Amino acid sequence: MYKILEKTQFSEKVFKFRVEAPEMAKHAHAGQFLMIRANESGERVPFTFADWSVDEGWVEFIFMVIGKTTTMLAAMEVGDCIQDVTGPLGHPTEMGQGRWAVIGGGVGLAIAFPVARQFVAAGREVHAIMGARTKDLLLLEDQFREVLDDEHVHVTTDDGSYGEKGVVTAPLERLLKEGKVDHVFCVGPVPMMKFSALTAQKYDIPIVASLNPIMVDGTGMCGCCRVEGGGQTKFACVDGPDFDATKVDWNDLRARQAAYRTEEGQALKAYEEANCACQR
Repeated sequence: MYKILEKTQFSEKVFKFRVEAPEMAKHAHAGQFLMIRANESGERVPFTFADWSVDEGWVEFIFMVIGKTTTMLAAMEVGDCIQDVTGPLGHPTEMGQGRWAVIGGGVGLAIAFPVARQFVAAGREVHAIMGARTKDLLLLEDQFREVLDDEHVHVTTDDGSYGEKGVVTAPLERLLKEGKVDHVFCVGPVPMMKFSALTAQKYDIPIVASLNPIMVDGTGMCGCCRVEGGGQTKFACVDGPDFDATKVDWNDLRARQAAYRTEEGQALKAYEEANCACQR
């Protein structure tokens, strides 16, 4: 059992949990992920490390309420215990040489931040491109600005409520045109990563994408997290989660993400009906 030490609510549906896990914190690296099982009968769901502390013995992850499991997690409070937290899993992000653009969209900013921080710690020049649908959904801006100068932080919102109106590919293309970056790291919604990859390809700049396909076990046995691309089949949990974004079959990945949407909706509806106040 893993005790919740802190619960932070960023918006109506986005939360951060700090969980007591001293041994896990000792081995966590930027880009790796963990698997959560809320209770004994729950499914296993992957979340990337948002932060961790070796000295204080905790790890953090950020999630958006979408289905049954995230709804269950959102109902938990400080002092409650999560049944299982397994990790670190996957390979850490490689700290390549040169100047980097680190792109995070939506909840993907939870992954982008520790990666950007680690690049800075390794002495790399970093531009952070932060994207969200609205200002209220923009995550971790203060944390990014703590490790980067203001001119290296680029904010976009779809509705123009904060920063630059538009999508992350606009500042990315400007940086590429100006020759300010040598490599790109991106994480977020599949369409965002796909078009970031296409933008980087125009300028022959390498780009890495951190993928989060549907997973069952997180150890490579189930084959559910297959990633197709470049004539090869790989598995996000053991071969990733980072992949060459120019080789990913984005249409296949998007289809896989939606494969169980009907069943997920049914599970959420059954859970909400079972926990409705009218049933008590």
